[in-house]
Amino acid sequence: MIPFLFSAISMMILKIGSSKQHNSLSLNTTLSKLKLLMYLAPILIVFSWLGYKKIRSFETPQAVLMLGGSTSALEREKFTAKFARQHPDLPIWISSGGPGDYPESYNNSVKRMFTKAGISADSLYFDEQAVDTVTNFTTLVDQLKARRIRRVYLITSDYHMRRASVIGEIVLGSRGIDFKPISVPTQETPEPMKKAVRDGARAILWVTTGYTGATLHPQSKLSNRK
Repeated sequence: MIPFLFSAISMMILKIGSSKQHNSLSLNTTLSKLKLLMYLAPILIVFSWLGYKKIRSFETPQAVLMLGGSTSALEREKFTAKFARQHPDLPIWISSGGPGDYPESYNNSVKRMFTKAGISADSLYFDEQAVDTVTNFTTLVDQLKARRIRRVYLITSDYHMRRASVIGEIVLGSRGIDFKPISVPTQETPEPMKKAVRDGARAILWVTTGYTGATLHPQSKLSNRK
C-alpha cells in the first residue's frame, strides 16, 4: 500500500511540475508574441499610412489652398494666379493673404491679378481669420470638408513648405483631406526644423482639444514665418 501511495504521489508531483513548466512556456510564448507585435505595430502603421497616401495621391485635387504670408511683392499670389491658369475650374482659397492688416485694397488687387490671368474673381475665396500657419489650416479645414473637398493643391513658399506640410498632414488629415504640395520658388533659407516640430505639436493640440495655442505668443497677422 505504501509503495502504491509513494508512486501515486510521485506521479502527481511530476504532473504538477510538467503543468507548471507548460504554463511557463505558454507564458513565455505569449510574452514573446506581444513583444514581436510591439515591434511590428509601428512598422505596420507606417506602411499602412504610406499605402493610404499612395492611394490618395491618385486623386485629382478639387481646390487650391494658398497660405498667406507674402511680401509686398505678392509672390505667392502671382505664382498662384499663373498656376490657376492650368486649373481654371478649381476654386482658390486664400488664407489670410496680403501684407499688413489686410486693407480692402489687397482683395481688389488680387482679384485684378487673377482676372488678368483669365481666372474669374468668383473662384476666389478670401479668409482673414488666421494669425499664423497653424490657423491658416484650422480656420478653413471644416469649410473645405463641408464642400466635400478631399484633396487640395497646397501652395506656399519653398522655405515654408516643410512646416506647412507637417501641419497639413495633421489638421487636414484629421478631416480626411489630402494635399499635393506646390512650392513657390524663393531665395530664402529653409526654416529650422524646430518650427515644424513646434507647430506640429500645436496642430495635434488643436485636433485633440480645439485649441490652437495661438494666444500663447500673440503676433500680427501674416506671421507664418514665425
